[in-house]
Amino acid sequence: MRRYPAARRPGTARVALNRAAVNVVLWGYAVVALVPLLIMVWNSFRTDQEFVAEPLGLPVSPSLDAYREAWVEASFSTYFLNSVLVTTASVALSTAVSLLAAYALARSRSRLMAVIEQVFVSGLMMPVFLMIVPIFYLLDRVGLASTRTGLILVCSAVSIPFSVFVLATFLRQLPDELEDAARIDGAGPLRTFWSVLLPLVRPAIATVVVFRFVPIWNDFFYPLILVRDRAQYTLPVGLTTFFGEYQTSWSTLFAGLVIATLPLVLLFLVATRQIVAGLTAGMGR
Repeated sequence: MRRYPAARRPGTARVALNRAAVNVVLWGYAVVALVPLLIMVWNSFRTDQEFVAEPLGLPVSPSLDAYREAWVEASFSTYFLNSVLVTTASVALSTAVSLLAAYALARSRSRLMAVIEQVFVSGLMMPVFLMIVPIFYLLDRVGLASTRTGLILVCSAVSIPFSVFVLATFLRQLPDELEDAARIDGAGPLRTFWSVLLPLVRPAIATVVVFRFVPIWNDFFYPLILVRDRAQYTLPVGLTTFFGEYQTSWSTLFAGLVIATLPLVLLFLVATRQIVAGLTAGMGR
Protein backbone atom coordinates (compact mmCIF):
# COMPACT_ATOMS: atom_id res chain seq x y z
CA MET A 1 0.00 0.00 0.00
CA ARG A 2 1.48 3.29 -1.10
CA ARG A 3 1.91 5.90 1.59
CA TYR A 4 1.47 9.54 0.85
CA PRO A 5 3.16 12.29 2.84
CA ALA A 6 0.96 13.92 5.43
CA ALA A 7 -0.69 17.04 4.17
CA ARG A 8 0.77 20.17 5.69
CA ARG A 9 -1.72 22.12 7.67
CA PRO A 10 -2.37 25.44 5.92
CA GLY A 11 -1.25 28.53 7.74
CA THR A 12 1.47 26.86 9.84
CA ALA A 13 4.21 29.15 8.51
CA ARG A 14 2.01 32.19 9.06
CA VAL A 15 1.27 31.15 12.65
CA ALA A 16 4.97 30.65 13.34
CA LEU A 17 5.76 34.03 11.81
CA ASN A 18 3.09 35.73 13.92
CA ARG A 19 4.43 34.11 17.09
CA ALA A 20 7.96 35.22 16.24
CA ALA A 21 6.74 38.77 15.63
CA VAL A 22 4.88 38.79 18.95
CA ASN A 23 7.96 37.51 20.78
CA VAL A 24 10.13 40.19 19.19
CA VAL A 25 7.67 42.90 20.19
CA LEU A 26 7.39 41.60 23.77
CA TRP A 27 11.15 41.27 24.20
CA GLY A 28 11.62 44.74 22.73
CA TYR A 29 9.10 46.15 25.18
CA ALA A 30 10.85 44.34 28.05
CA VAL A 31 14.19 45.87 27.06
CA VAL A 32 12.68 49.35 26.80
CA ALA A 33 11.03 48.93 30.22
CA LEU A 34 14.21 47.60 31.88
CA VAL A 35 16.61 50.25 30.57
CA PRO A 36 15.36 53.03 32.92
CA LEU A 37 15.57 50.61 35.87
CA LEU A 38 19.16 49.68 34.99
CA ILE A 39 20.08 53.36 34.63
CA MET A 40 18.55 54.04 38.05
CA VAL A 41 20.47 51.17 39.66
CA TRP A 42 23.93 51.94 38.29
CA ASN A 43 23.49 55.68 38.94
CA SER A 44 22.89 54.87 42.60
CA PHE A 45 26.50 53.59 42.80
CA ARG A 46 28.00 56.76 41.33
CA THR A 47 29.13 59.95 43.03
CA ASP A 48 27.90 63.47 42.40
CA GLN A 49 31.27 64.34 40.84
CA GLU A 50 30.79 61.57 38.28
CA PHE A 51 27.34 62.94 37.43
CA VAL A 52 28.82 66.35 36.74
CA ALA A 53 31.59 64.90 34.58
CA GLU A 54 29.40 62.39 32.65
CA PRO A 55 25.65 62.40 33.39
CA LEU A 56 24.90 59.12 31.57
CA GLY A 57 28.11 57.24 32.22
CA LEU A 58 28.78 54.04 34.12
CA PRO A 59 30.09 54.09 37.71
CA VAL A 60 33.88 54.45 37.70
CA SER A 61 34.36 53.45 41.34
CA PRO A 62 31.12 51.87 42.62
CA SER A 63 30.24 52.89 46.16
CA LEU A 64 27.41 52.33 48.66
CA ASP A 65 27.84 55.77 50.24
CA ALA A 66 24.65 57.03 48.56
CA TYR A 67 22.59 54.27 50.19
CA ARG A 68 24.07 55.01 53.60
CA GLU A 69 23.41 58.71 53.19
CA ALA A 70 19.85 58.13 52.03
CA TRP A 71 19.01 55.57 54.74
CA VAL A 72 20.67 57.28 57.72
CA GLU A 73 21.32 60.95 57.11
CA ALA A 74 18.26 61.68 54.94
CA SER A 75 15.88 59.81 57.33
CA PHE A 76 14.90 57.43 54.56
CA SER A 77 14.57 54.61 57.07
CA THR A 78 11.71 56.56 58.72
CA TYR A 79 9.99 57.20 55.39
CA PHE A 80 10.36 53.53 54.46
CA LEU A 81 8.78 52.33 57.71
CA ASN A 82 5.94 54.84 57.31
CA SER A 83 5.24 53.56 53.79
CA VAL A 84 5.28 49.95 54.95
CA LEU A 85 2.89 50.73 57.81
CA VAL A 86 0.46 52.84 55.76
CA THR A 87 0.43 50.55 52.73
CA THR A 88 0.14 47.28 54.65
CA ALA A 89 -2.59 48.55 56.97
CA SER A 90 -4.54 50.16 54.12
CA VAL A 91 -4.43 47.06 51.93
CA ALA A 92 -5.32 44.74 54.81
CA LEU A 93 -8.25 46.88 55.97
CA SER A 94 -9.67 47.51 52.49
CA THR A 95 -9.30 43.84 51.49
CA ALA A 96 -11.03 42.57 54.64
CA VAL A 97 -13.95 44.98 54.27
CA SER A 98 -14.24 44.39 50.53
CA LEU A 99 -14.15 40.61 50.93
CA LEU A 100 -17.09 40.59 53.33
CA ALA A 101 -19.04 43.10 51.24
CA ALA A 102 -18.35 41.17 48.02
CA TYR A 103 -19.55 37.91 49.61
CA ALA A 104 -22.84 39.50 50.64
CA LEU A 105 -23.33 41.15 47.25
CA ALA A 106 -22.42 38.04 45.25
CA ARG A 107 -24.79 35.72 47.11
CA SER A 108 -27.74 38.06 47.54
CA ARG A 109 -30.57 38.25 45.01
CA SER A 110 -32.42 41.26 46.46
CA ARG A 111 -32.82 44.53 44.61
CA LEU A 112 -31.42 46.46 47.55
CA MET A 113 -28.10 44.61 47.27
CA ALA A 114 -28.05 45.31 43.53
CA VAL A 115 -28.42 49.03 44.25
CA ILE A 116 -25.68 48.87 46.89
CA GLU A 117 -23.38 47.15 44.41
CA GLN A 118 -23.98 49.92 41.89
CA VAL A 119 -23.03 52.42 44.57
CA PHE A 120 -19.76 50.56 45.12
CA VAL A 121 -19.05 50.40 41.38
CA SER A 122 -19.84 54.11 40.97
CA GLY A 123 -16.94 54.78 43.33
CA LEU A 124 -14.61 53.79 40.50
CA MET A 125 -15.83 56.77 38.48
CA MET A 126 -15.71 59.39 41.24
CA PRO A 127 -12.94 62.01 40.95
CA VAL A 128 -11.51 61.36 44.39
CA PHE A 129 -8.82 64.03 43.96
CA LEU A 130 -11.54 66.67 43.77
CA MET A 131 -12.82 65.52 47.17
CA ILE A 132 -9.56 66.25 48.99
CA VAL A 133 -10.83 69.48 50.57
CA PRO A 134 -13.86 67.95 52.36
CA ILE A 135 -11.73 64.90 53.27
CA PHE A 136 -9.12 67.15 54.86
CA TYR A 137 -11.71 69.12 56.82
CA LEU A 138 -13.39 65.88 57.95
CA LEU A 139 -10.12 64.45 59.23
CA ASP A 140 -9.28 67.74 60.91
CA ARG A 141 -12.69 67.81 62.63
CA VAL A 142 -12.24 64.31 64.11
CA GLY A 143 -8.61 64.91 65.06
CA LEU A 144 -7.02 62.63 62.44
CA ALA A 145 -5.41 65.28 60.25
CA SER A 146 -1.66 64.86 59.77
CA THR A 147 -1.74 61.34 61.23
CA ARG A 148 -0.95 57.94 59.77
CA THR A 149 -4.34 56.69 60.99
CA GLY A 150 -6.21 59.25 58.92
CA LEU A 151 -4.06 58.50 55.87
CA ILE A 152 -4.71 54.77 56.29
CA LEU A 153 -8.49 55.31 56.47
CA VAL A 154 -8.50 57.48 53.34
CA CYS A 155 -6.35 55.05 51.31
CA SER A 156 -8.52 52.14 52.45
CA ALA A 157 -11.75 53.89 51.48
CA VAL A 158 -10.39 54.77 48.04
CA SER A 159 -9.38 51.14 47.46
CA ILE A 160 -12.70 49.52 48.40
CA PRO A 161 -14.69 50.08 45.13
CA PHE A 162 -12.11 48.31 42.96
CA SER A 163 -11.63 45.50 45.46
CA VAL A 164 -15.37 44.87 45.82
CA PHE A 165 -15.82 44.81 42.04
CA VAL A 166 -13.05 42.22 41.50
CA LEU A 167 -13.94 39.99 44.46
CA ALA A 168 -17.69 40.01 43.79
CA THR A 169 -17.09 39.04 40.16
CA PHE A 170 -14.85 36.16 41.23
CA LEU A 171 -17.26 34.92 43.92
CA ARG A 172 -20.13 34.77 41.43
CA GLN A 173 -18.16 32.21 39.42
CA LEU A 174 -18.11 29.77 42.34
CA PRO A 175 -20.99 27.25 42.23
CA ASP A 176 -23.73 27.51 44.84
CA GLU A 177 -23.50 23.75 45.39
CA LEU A 178 -20.39 24.28 47.51
CA GLU A 179 -22.35 26.30 50.05
CA ASP A 180 -25.29 23.89 49.89
CA ALA A 181 -23.00 20.97 50.72
CA ALA A 182 -21.44 22.89 53.62
CA ARG A 183 -24.89 23.86 54.89
CA ILE A 184 -25.99 20.22 54.85
CA ASP A 185 -22.90 19.35 56.92
CA GLY A 186 -24.02 21.88 59.52
CA ALA A 187 -21.70 24.79 58.69
CA GLY A 188 -23.01 28.31 59.22
CA PRO A 189 -22.48 31.26 56.86
CA LEU A 190 -19.21 32.39 58.47
CA ARG A 191 -17.86 28.86 58.67
CA THR A 192 -18.78 28.25 55.04
CA PHE A 193 -17.14 31.49 53.98
CA TRP A 194 -13.94 30.87 55.97
CA SER A 195 -13.40 27.17 55.27
CA VAL A 196 -14.96 26.65 51.82
CA LEU A 197 -14.99 29.87 49.81
CA LEU A 198 -11.98 31.74 51.15
CA PRO A 199 -9.39 29.16 49.96
CA LEU A 200 -10.91 29.28 46.47
CA VAL A 201 -10.77 33.09 46.37
CA ARG A 202 -7.05 33.34 47.14
CA PRO A 203 -6.04 34.16 43.53
CA ALA A 204 -8.52 37.04 43.47
CA ILE A 205 -7.33 38.24 46.88
CA ALA A 206 -3.72 38.19 45.67
CA THR A 207 -4.73 40.18 42.59
CA VAL A 208 -6.55 42.78 44.69
CA VAL A 209 -3.66 43.03 47.15
CA VAL A 210 -1.07 43.64 44.44
CA PHE A 211 -3.18 46.02 42.39
CA ARG A 212 -3.92 48.12 45.49
CA PHE A 213 -0.49 47.82 47.09
CA VAL A 214 1.28 49.45 44.16
CA PRO A 215 -0.78 52.68 43.88
CA ILE A 216 -0.87 53.18 47.65
CA TRP A 217 2.89 52.61 47.91
CA ASN A 218 3.52 55.08 45.08
CA ASP A 219 0.87 57.58 46.13
CA PHE A 220 2.20 61.11 46.41
CA PHE A 221 -0.97 63.20 46.48
CA TYR A 222 -2.71 62.07 49.68
CA PRO A 223 0.41 61.95 51.90
CA LEU A 224 1.46 65.38 50.62
CA ILE A 225 -1.90 66.97 51.45
CA LEU A 226 -2.97 65.05 54.55
CA VAL A 227 0.39 64.73 56.37
CA ARG A 228 2.19 67.84 57.60
CA ASP A 229 4.64 66.24 60.03
CA ARG A 230 7.91 65.37 58.28
CA ALA A 231 8.44 62.43 60.65
CA GLN A 232 5.32 60.79 59.15
CA TYR A 233 6.18 61.28 55.46
CA THR A 234 5.99 58.28 53.16
CA LEU A 235 8.59 57.42 50.51
CA PRO A 236 7.21 59.47 47.58
CA VAL A 237 6.96 62.62 49.70
CA GLY A 238 10.28 61.89 51.40
CA LEU A 239 12.03 61.79 48.03
CA THR A 240 11.22 65.48 47.56
CA THR A 241 13.54 66.30 50.47
CA PHE A 242 16.49 65.37 48.25
CA PHE A 243 15.83 68.39 46.03
CA GLY A 244 17.25 71.67 47.22
CA GLU A 245 16.90 75.16 45.84
CA TYR A 246 20.55 75.38 44.87
CA GLN A 247 21.83 71.81 45.04
CA THR A 248 20.57 68.24 44.50
CA SER A 249 22.36 65.03 45.50
CA TRP A 250 21.66 62.89 42.45
CA SER A 251 23.36 59.74 43.70
CA THR A 252 21.36 59.88 46.95
CA LEU A 253 18.18 60.45 44.97
CA PHE A 254 18.78 57.40 42.78
CA ALA A 255 19.63 55.31 45.85
CA GLY A 256 16.31 56.36 47.38
CA LEU A 257 14.50 55.42 44.17
CA VAL A 258 16.08 51.96 44.24
CA ILE A 259 15.03 51.47 47.86
CA ALA A 260 11.49 52.58 47.02
CA THR A 261 11.27 50.31 43.95
CA LEU A 262 12.76 47.14 45.45
CA PRO A 263 9.67 46.10 47.49
CA LEU A 264 7.46 46.37 44.40
CA VAL A 265 9.82 44.20 42.36
CA LEU A 266 9.92 41.57 45.11
CA LEU A 267 6.12 41.66 45.42
CA PHE A 268 5.60 40.98 41.72
CA LEU A 269 8.19 38.20 41.70
CA VAL A 270 6.50 36.46 44.62
CA ALA A 271 2.87 36.97 43.58
CA THR A 272 3.11 36.63 39.78
CA ARG A 273 1.52 33.16 39.70
CA GLN A 274 -1.37 34.24 41.92
CA ILE A 275 -1.93 37.39 39.84
CA VAL A 276 -2.14 35.43 36.59
CA ALA A 277 -4.48 32.89 38.20
CA GLY A 278 -6.74 35.65 39.46
CA LEU A 279 -6.86 37.53 36.16
CA THR A 280 -7.50 34.42 34.04
CA ALA A 281 -9.98 32.72 36.39
CA GLY A 282 -13.13 31.67 34.58
CA MET A 283 -11.78 32.22 31.06
CA GLY A 284 -12.05 28.57 30.18
CA ARG A 285 -15.62 28.13 31.43
